[in-house]
Amino acid sequence: MTTKNAQSPDYGNWVSSRIILAPMAIGIVAMAVSALYWPVLVVGILFLLVAIYFANARRLFSPRGGDIQTKIRQLVLDRLEWDGKGSALDIGCGNGALAIGCARAHPACTVTGIDYWGKNWEYSEGACRKNAEIEGVSSRVTFRKASASQLPFEDETFAAVISNLTFHEVRDSKDKTEVIKEALRVLEKGGSFSFQDLFLVKATYGDIEELLGRIRSWGIGEVKFMPTRDSEFIPSSLKLPFMVGTMGVISGRK
Repeated sequence: MTTKNAQSPDYGNWVSSRIILAPMAIGIVAMAVSALYWPVLVVGILFLLVAIYFANARRLFSPRGGDIQTKIRQLVLDRLEWDGKGSALDIGCGNGALAIGCARAHPACTVTGIDYWGKNWEYSEGACRKNAEIEGVSSRVTFRKASASQLPFEDETFAAVISNLTFHEVRDSKDKTEVIKEALRVLEKGGSFSFQDLFLVKATYGDIEELLGRIRSWGIGEVKFMPTRDSEFIPSSLKLPFMVGTMGVISGRK
């Protein structure tokens, strides 16, 4: 068996180990202090419960615990009505999972993945390239550093544009709907798009129906929305607002 075949791609886990370890440490300290001052016991229990919740969420997202993370990401491709001919753009590619998944689903296409790869994330261009090589699509997938608010491409460059949980993170654009507009700018007329993000967070995107109406006002011919939490494979414990509850997929055709 070759080294390539023996390796598995690393796409990370949306629940960072820090989110588990921090409340666990606080909980343990509080439990110890409660020996001297018992009311702190309640604080300790609460923080330990938080740690347990996120540890279970991390397990559910992992390939060995239900692979919910992969299934959620797959919703973007499932909602993309595209014949796979031409080129696609993945905005905010992270470790390359969605771009690579798109290339595997459409053997005739080429895919470009862009990301800013900020220091706060455990993602990198090198990890993207390594994962693409392991998955056997490195000849059809390229990656480059760029901001989602100012894509380095001409108008109507791509036949398909996809993105997963990126737009709300774009720091150099206060109005996140402008990031959606920029993504659609590089989509060719008649091309397909599928974006998953925290579209149900009103503080970020406003009312969902108003958001869809605004997208249509840009000359987009077909726009649909599906709440991610409605997917049958998502367990109740992950449907909370700070997990999957505010996520949704906006898809359609230009």
